[in-house]
Amino acid sequence: MFKNTFQSGFLSILYSIGSKPLQIWDKKVRNGHIKRVTDNDIHSYVLEIEGANVSTTYITCPADPKKTLGIKLPFLVMIIKNLKKYFTFEVQVLDDKNVRRRFRASNYQSMTRVTPFICTMPMRLDDGWNQIQFNLSDFTRRAYGTNYSETLRVQIHANCCIRRVYFSDRLYAEDELPAEFKLYLPVQNPKSKVSLYLRARCTWDNVMGSVRHLTSFCFYLFCSSNDSCLSRAVVKFSQINFNVVLLSLLSLFLLDLYVLTVFTVHNHQ
Repeated sequence: MFKNTFQSGFLSILYSIGSKPLQIWDKKVRNGHIKRVTDNDIHSYVLEIEGANVSTTYITCPADPKKTLGIKLPFLVMIIKNLKKYFTFEVQVLDDKNVRRRFRASNYQSMTRVTPFICTMPMRLDDGWNQIQFNLSDFTRRAYGTNYSETLRVQIHANCCIRRVYFSDRLYAEDELPAEFKLYLPVQNPKSKVSLYLRARCTWDNVMGSVRHLTSFCFYLFCSSNDSCLSRAVVKFSQINFNVVLLSLLSLFLLDLYVLTVFTVHNHQ
């Protein structure tokens, strides 16, 4: 779809308040619904995906199963609301060996598994709205020892609310984002300790750099609440190769932690 399009900066594939947010998406619904609703937190339209079974209610892009996205930008960013139900999404990429790999994250798994064609991993979201950032290039290199070429398909399953899904050429600080790519929240009580907006970065940087097979890695979630209190949640991606667990643990102690810049939620006033 976008293979012959000049790609730089930002490339959006879903925006909930657009005239046709699912124009390039296909949807499957069984015992659930996919509809646009007004979110109580941001007082604006969002796309709500809910279903009794995550595998039977989802949206997928591109709509034509014979087509691919052809997006070469390496960062996938999704603004998602946690509905405190089962939720999963999947990204299919192509590497420089011309092999299709899939990365699937879900909030109901406890271990990471890597096979030649799919990597499944646990995911933890904070309450409310979250911004998830995936470094697809780094994931491909760490999991399979190959280089990321392009993204072929994105599939988002129940249960969640979606504000926007887009790709970018790099990670942008909050003040660098165009206004339409930000999530504006209404003014809250300054004493509130509720974390309204989570920025999550999923990366394999500095984790087992010299070990090609996945041992373990961490998913650092940083969130900033209105009272400027920083909370951090760490989800440890467990290892399937138990023969190198000791090596993994030793290496983790020697890692230089990749520091995220804590940003302040910009409330819409």
